[in-house]
This record gives sequence, structure tokens and C-alpha cells, in this order.
Amino acid sequence: METCSCRSSRTTGAESVTPSDNLIPLPSVSGDMVLLNTLFPAASDAGDTRQLSNSAPAGSDLRQQKLIKSWKNCITGVHQRFNNVHDFRDALYKYSVAHGFTYCFKKNEGLRVTAKCKAEGCPWRIHASRVPTTQLFQIKTMNGMHTCKAGPDPTTRSKASRKLLASIVKEKLLEAPKCKPKEIAEEIRRDFGIELGYVKAWRALENARGESQVSYKDSYNQLPWLVDKILETNPGSVVTLSTREDLSFHHLFVALHASLYGFQNGCRPLIFLDSFPIKSKYQSSLLTATALDGNDEIFPVAFGVVDAVSDDNWHWFLLQLKSALSTCQSITFVTDRLGQLRASILSVFENSYYCYCLHHLTEELKRDLKGSYTEEVVSVIVAHLYDAAQAGTLDEFSKFIDSIKSVSSEAFDWILRSEPENWANALFKGSRHNQMTSHIAESFYCWVGELPELPIVQIISTICRKIMELMYSRRMDSNQWLTKLTPSLEDKLQNEMLKTHSLQVLLGLGSSFEVRGLGTFNVVNIDVWDCNCRGWQLNGFPCVHAAAVLQHVGRNLPDYCSKFYTTEAFRLTYSESVNPVPAVDQLLQASQSAQVQVPVQVRPPPLLPLTGPPKKRRIRWRGRPKRELHCSKCKGAGHNRKTCHVYA
Repeated sequence: METCSCRSSRTTGAESVTPSDNLIPLPSVSGDMVLLNTLFPAASDAGDTRQLSNSAPAGSDLRQQKLIKSWKNCITGVHQRFNNVHDFRDALYKYSVAHGFTYCFKKNEGLRVTAKCKAEGCPWRIHASRVPTTQLFQIKTMNGMHTCKAGPDPTTRSKASRKLLASIVKEKLLEAPKCKPKEIAEEIRRDFGIELGYVKAWRALENARGESQVSYKDSYNQLPWLVDKILETNPGSVVTLSTREDLSFHHLFVALHASLYGFQNGCRPLIFLDSFPIKSKYQSSLLTATALDGNDEIFPVAFGVVDAVSDDNWHWFLLQLKSALSTCQSITFVTDRLGQLRASILSVFENSYYCYCLHHLTEELKRDLKGSYTEEVVSVIVAHLYDAAQAGTLDEFSKFIDSIKSVSSEAFDWILRSEPENWANALFKGSRHNQMTSHIAESFYCWVGELPELPIVQIISTICRKIMELMYSRRMDSNQWLTKLTPSLEDKLQNEMLKTHSLQVLLGLGSSFEVRGLGTFNVVNIDVWDCNCRGWQLNGFPCVHAAAVLQHVGRNLPDYCSKFYTTEAFRLTYSESVNPVPAVDQLLQASQSAQVQVPVQVRPPPLLPLTGPPKKRRIRWRGRPKRELHCSKCKGAGHNRKTCHVYA
């Protein structure tokens, strides 16, 4: 296995960079090309459903004429050069449409192309060939004079290929990159009067997007270049790319410097791990490590792409994360219970803690109880399970567990076997800051999941661009805050203050106070930030009992909140900028201009296997009668010797 691991020197003086969409490729998809029909069909073809629609707006003629006028100069004459033979053929199509004549090929090869006007006796002719040692195509000879009826008459316009229609769609994609086939079909009908079906519009859209981006297979070979550019534009980042022995893609790890700095200086030591499939025809999945900022919003720490979600790949991802963070502080990891992830976390991150996502835990409980109880009973059990997990004391935990036992002894035994010390606040030894689920990690996947199918380099570039925009927008928003605490915590404290009216504060010894409510009795120590309900310790901000005491003694509540909830810590989290990563198109343009073929360094992983049962072969008799069975023992009909009853 070959591994390329890079880490550049850390810098802290980077200036803020405004996000720029021009430097990172926009989301797009690719697909197979398909032949489409005439772009400008003859007006006499009244029976063709693809003819010009009479319902086209009057303004479509002006737009159509403007587009055709721009095509008239696609071919200017001798010595004109094109990037390759495909561009020359595309220009020839547009030129013939704009000038209103049809042509035929006398020679149509990769090294030379000769075409002449299809009209009998017309001298128009063109010949182009490839420039030696390059892919460039140059016009050698051209007779541009027509003696036929070439002109703007629609009946003389040539038929267009799929590439010609794709070029029109490509122009519309520049205005709306996420447009859908139905929308593009309506645009073409309105602008050109062409009735295009949904399937043909979808294929034209796939064709146009496929031409505007690198292919899925070639995109894996662009990863080394992208890794170098990320490290070049974002010093201090950690990016690791590794392949298998056959050079097939294995895994990729990306941790931007701004994310590492923000997590270590402004976020709680809490990381959510999750994995998601990537829309691709190759085997690939996204591994994510996310955190929470002081405003309880997602903060991306690192991400990776692997060829499969396995224990070995998770262990490799955690090793890279450990190397990138370079910290000795205790970190709490939140994830599901599947696989050997717990063992990998505890072996890689010493003195760390591992806790289960309560959502995954309840879903597993529902699957095991399915069929044994009604949905109403299961919902009651799940509600008690959430109460038991959020309980701060052992007495409260035992009370809710006993409630589950009274409903179902089977569920009670299942919960005791589920290692409650890894999901219950009353038993958990680490600090999970009362975060019970890993739902926050799913918003990371929304950045990629909502996009269409993309090549791997554009997936990485899209995520980097999203992180750049996130860092910039939240930094700008926090500059408008005037409070000491973040807005989300200000709201939480306001809610706690509203509950203090029913509580009575009694003086105690020193900094300890007694708080009485309706059937409750709690002891609060404001010097050590402690309440026997353990809400203050679990959340990092005063619980309702502590809020009542602090209000009673005239103390300022923000002074008794964890530093992670302060506006200062939030601004420190987003103080570093993510610099734009160049688009992979720059590499393609450089290689084409230099006529240098990029050597194969990374091959794509295996294709995704076909899912579902294998297709059954259907035998069609086509009217021939099925041969009747005959027994070889009794010579009777309708059975064989194995099922014969005569000699049974």
C-alpha cells in the first residue's frame, strides 16, 4: 500500500478570505451520451412531435436568432485551430446550422476530417487535420463559397448532434447549475420552440454536465494534485491519501487548519463520528468527525473518504485524526454501537470516553421488540428510556428503569445488557455535555447528500467550499453579537430564569444554599459550580436551582457558565480562514495546453455490486405445447417414474 501523508507548517496570521465560487467547481453530474433529434426541424414535418411549437412565445425568435448569429463565426477560415477533433466537429455543426446548409463527410477520422456541401455541384469544402505531436486540430483548406440555396431558411438547416444540444444546455447550466430536466425542457421550449420530452431532456442534461467535468474514473487520478493544492492554499492542514498495491483508491483524510485550530481553541472536547454512503458507481463512503461550537451548531473537524466502511478503515481514520489534533486532553466520542469502533477509539485516544448515540440505541431496541408489543407500548418504553438516559442521579435513573420493567421485563433485560454506563448520564464517567444523540453529524452529510452524483475530486472540493463559506459567514455573524454568551445559551438561561419563581432559596453554610420547590430539595454550592441534581455539571451552565441561588445573591449568571459558551470562544473558533482551493479544471487545462498526459497514480476502487436477487430467466414457449410427462415404468401419462403410484 502506498501512502502520501503531508502536513505543512502551521500559520496563525492568515487574513479573512471572502468565499469565491469561481475557484471551486460547482456541483454537477455526468452520464452517458445519447443521440438527440434535430435541433431545428423542418416546418413541413407537421407530423413530427419534435417540430417547432406554435405555442412558443414571440420572443423565442429573437433569442433563437441571437444564438444562431453567434454560431456564424465558429469557423473563420484557414489556419484556425481547435483543441481537438471533437471541438472541430462541434464547430462545424454550429456553422452549418447558422449558415443554413447541410454537409457530408468525405473523410472523418481522428487525424483528418474533410467535409463538403451536400448540394450537388456546390463547391463549398473544408479540410482539417491534426497538428503533429499535439491534439490540436487546424483547418488546412477551405472554400467558403456556396452556389446552392444556403441561407436562413429553416428547411435547409442541418441536423444537430447530441453535443450541439448539450452546448445549449451547458449555457443554461451556467445560470442554474442545479436545474432539473423538467425545467430545462421548459427553457428550451420557451427559447427555441422545441418540444422536448422528459427523458430526452434528462439525457441532454447529463450529456452537458458530463462534458463540463472530469470523468469519474479520471477524477481519482486527480486526487494527488488536489491534495497538493489543499496543502498549498491552507498551510497547517493535514491531508493523507493512500492506495492499495494495485494503485486502486483506499482512503483519504482531510483536516483543514482552520477546523483543527477552531476545535482545539473554542469547542468542547466532544466529537461525533458517523459514516454515510456517497452517490457514486464506485465503492466509497464518507467518514466524518464533527463537533459543536458555543452556539450548539455543527463544526466540521475532519472528514475522510474510504472505499468501504470497515473496522480497519475506521481505525485508520482515528489514527489520522489523532495525529492531526496533537492534543492530550480527554475527548468524548459519540457514535453508534456497531462494529469494533469502541475498541479502536480507546486504543488510539488514551484517556478518552466512548458513549452511544441514544437515537441509534432506541432504533435498535425497536427492532428487537418489533412484533412483541404494540407501537403504543414501544413508544412508552422509548420515552422512559430517554428519561433514564437524561437523568442526572442514580435514584432518578433507577426510577425510570423500574418504570420500564413494569411495562416489559424483556425491554428491562435488554436495557441492562446494552451497557448503560455508555449512554446514561448518571453512570457515564466522562463529560458528554448532555448531548444524547449524534444527529448533528447528519447535517454534514446534507452538504453532499443533497447534491447529484459527483466525481470524487468535486466531492472533496464541494466540502472544502462549504467549510470555507461556513467559517466566513459565522465569523461575520458573531461580529454583530453584543452579549457575553452565545445567543443559544442566552435563550436557555432565560428559560431557566422563568422556572425560578416557584423555588425558595434558604441560606446555608458558606457558599452552599438550600433550594426548595414543590416536593423537591436541592443543595447548591456556587463556589464549586455544583448542584446535587447534577444539571449544572452536565450542561456547563447553571441549572434552575443554581439560577435561583445566583439571582438571590445578586450574581451574574454568565460568569458561571463554561468558557465554551462565551462569544469570545465562539469568535476564536472561527478566527481562522479557509482559503479557496483551485478547481481541478486548471490541471486539465494545463495538461492539455502542454500536451502532457497525467500518469496514473490512483485508480478507482471497485464498482458497486448489483443489489437485489438475480434476475430469473424467463422461458417463453411462443405457442408450442409443453411436452407431457410419461412414466418409464408403467408407460402412463402425467407423472414420472419417481412419482409412479403403480409400482410404489
